Parts: sequence; C-alpha cells; structure tokens
Amino acid sequence: MDVDLRLVRYFAAVAEHRHFGRAALALHITQPSLSRQIRSLEQQVGARLFDRTPQGARLTEAGQVFLTHATALLKAAAVAVADTRAAASPARLTVGYLHGIIVTPAVAQLRRRHPEAEVRTQHLAWNEPRTALLERRVDAAVCRLPLVADGLDVTVLYAEPRVLLIPVSHRLAGKESVTLDDIAGEPLPRMAADPAWNDFWRAGSMATGPVLTSLEDKAELIASGEVVAIVPAGSASYRPDLTEIPLHGVEPTHVVLATRTGERGRLLNDLRKAVRANLTAPPG
Repeated sequence: MDVDLRLVRYFAAVAEHRHFGRAALALHITQPSLSRQIRSLEQQVGARLFDRTPQGARLTEAGQVFLTHATALLKAAAVAVADTRAAASPARLTVGYLHGIIVTPAVAQLRRRHPEAEVRTQHLAWNEPRTALLERRVDAAVCRLPLVADGLDVTVLYAEPRVLLIPVSHRLAGKESVTLDDIAGEPLPRMAADPAWNDFWRAGSMATGPVLTSLEDKAELIASGEVVAIVPAGSASYRPDLTEIPLHGVEPTHVVLATRTGERGRLLNDLRKAVRANLTAPPG
C-alpha cells in the first residue's frame, strides 16, 4: 500500500500539537481540510489514529505505533532529498563564524582537499548562527553556546574560559583572579529579548544593567566605566583601555560546529573533519 507522505506529515503535526486547530494553523491549511486528510489516512492504514476530545486530540494506541514509524519515515525522506540535492548541486559551501573564532585553518584544509569547490566564509552577529543556518545563508556555523539546537546538529569543539572584562582604571584591575562575589552589584549588560544569553553571560547576576542590541556597543560601555562584562578569554586583545581577569567559579563557554540536522555530502563531511582537526582551544 502506498502512503502519501503529505498525509504522514499532517498526522505528525496533529500528534505534535495534540489539537487539530493548532496543527492546521502550523500547516497553513483549514481545520476541516486537515480533519478530512487525517480521516483519509486512517482509512488507508485501517485504524483510528486519534481520539477526538473537547480539549483536542489524543493518540490512540494504534496512533502511538504509527507515530514511531511516521517520524522515521519523514526523517528518511528529508535525508533522501538533502543527499540528492547535495549530489546534484555544484560544490559550494559557506562557513559562518563569530567574532573571536578563527576558522582559517579548517577552511584552508577544505580548499586544499577540494580545489574545485567554492568555499566561502561569512561573519555572523552573535545571535545569527541558528537563523543563518535555517535560512540557508550558511551551511555550517562555528559559534558559541548557548544555542537553540532544534533543527541543528551541534558538535562541541573546545571549551573557552570565561573572564571578567573591565577598564584598566577599574578597582579590580591588576588582580590575579576574581569571583562572582567580587562583582556582586556591578552592572552587567543585557541583550534584548534573549533570556538564555543573559542567563549564561550574566552568570545569574540580578544587578541591573543597560539593554544592548549589539555586542559591539559593549566595549564602549565597559571602557567608559558604565558596566563590567563576562566574556570569552581573549576579548580584550584589541583594546588597550580594557583588561581581562580570570573569573573563578563559572563554567567555561564552548565553541561548537552547527549544521542543519541530517545534512550530508562529501564537502560538508570533510568540513566536519577539518574543523575537528584544526579548531582546538587556544594555548593558555
């Protein structure tokens, strides 16, 4: 029996949302149409897949069984399409990276291995990696955690210590190391509408601080003495008016390689190998 993948996708949406109305909105179709499609699928498989309730839709026992196979079927179809497109399209790959992360050795190795390929690099803003990947502006991104991983394959490459970045005139300048207690009450910057970033890079601080839309503005605020900041080690190297101090009691950040879930292809696989071989923690 042939099963329409479109109907399987509709079934998976209802199973995810547990509600025909919400699933219809996500699929951009009408609820009556979605209900008809699910009934058609139930007729094809010969079993009721959902119990309709006033609260929504609940998977039947048969529906639970079908969901396991439906998930695998949709994933296999996506992989088949991605692999086919990768084989048919010209050899082209774009690697995104964040400020302070050097991807040159990995990209150079990939270009030597594939001289026929067009390998590009693209600088990304601090909050762009996930969007750039899902919008296909880049094929891979070397970035830092935290990162929302839904729809992405994420490989940890190395850890980066987090340090305190302050102006050279600050009262703590010159100390060998500090702890979070030393900066209790010090204002730390916040990024607009990004709770995960704020929680990690403010290390749970409750102190108020200005809201930024660009990380580039942060250095100016620090240099002027308005804030201090927790940053990856090495962030002060280009500013003689700033200094960084080792910060004890906080876990490091991690540099990762992110790609779209399930994507393969010789060029992308070789990039993964080149990144793992060449991008390691900086000395010290």
